Amino acid sequence: MKKFALIKEISILTIATTIVGAAVFFFLMPSHASVSSISGLAIVLTNFIPLQVSTITMIMNVFLLIIGFITCGAEFGYKTVYTSILLPVVIGIFERCFPDFVSFTGDATLDVLCYIFTVSIGIAILFNRNASSGGLDIVAKILNKYLKIDLGKAMSAAGLCVAVSSILVYDTKTLILSILGTYFNGMILDHFIFDQKLKRRVCIVSPFEKEIRNYILNELHSGASIYKVIGAYRMQEHNEIITIVDKSEFQKLMTFINKIDPQAFITVYKVSDMQYRSKSMPERIFEE
Repeated sequence: MKKFALIKEISILTIATTIVGAAVFFFLMPSHASVSSISGLAIVLTNFIPLQVSTITMIMNVFLLIIGFITCGAEFGYKTVYTSILLPVVIGIFERCFPDFVSFTGDATLDVLCYIFTVSIGIAILFNRNASSGGLDIVAKILNKYLKIDLGKAMSAAGLCVAVSSILVYDTKTLILSILGTYFNGMILDHFIFDQKLKRRVCIVSPFEKEIRNYILNELHSGASIYKVIGAYRMQEHNEIITIVDKSEFQKLMTFINKIDPQAFITVYKVSDMQYRSKSMPERIFEE
């Protein structure tokens, strides 16, 4: 069973990395833009170094992996190592199979747009498998550890540096395309990855507390906590139900509450930087 799970995992990582590699070869390379990736930097460096994009990407990824292991320890699992090595291999295969490829669209702007949407799919799959394509992710980890820079900001800073490097070789239009592509690539990734991971912390005060609590526990199969709160206006004591749900569960919960108590007092917060216990584990209900 474990062997099958490993084969399945490797297959998914291979498919996702192939999507990323295809996005780089068929869209990013024809546009000459340097959009927030080691492959984008490799496109610029091919003008100074007589090597293919795949070879330069391989060299830089291996170098960054070594630096990453030295500086950050064994934080980079086999998945990151595998995808970091596989990505330039995939690009190299495309270079051999389509040596005279120019562009699908014939327009650099359209190529960048197609790259952003295509690569986001591959990276989203990798992210959901707790993996990455290496490269700038490793740079961001190093900056985060030693300079205490937030991972998101570190990724943005590294991506911007790669984008600006295009001015060393190409014209102003390519520079602007690279910078805008980096910005919109971040936005699309946020939508594909982080927005899908966000959960809602829902706080509910209602006289139908028992019904709402039972719905959360038995229908949504989620956990809940109950706190005693005192209203400042009338100084009356109430029970407040607090639960954390995903997007679909939140919609179901709101529909249920609107049916039984449209006047319920509800506050909602988006949360992402916390650990969630497995839903199979019993949740404690805290009471004063």
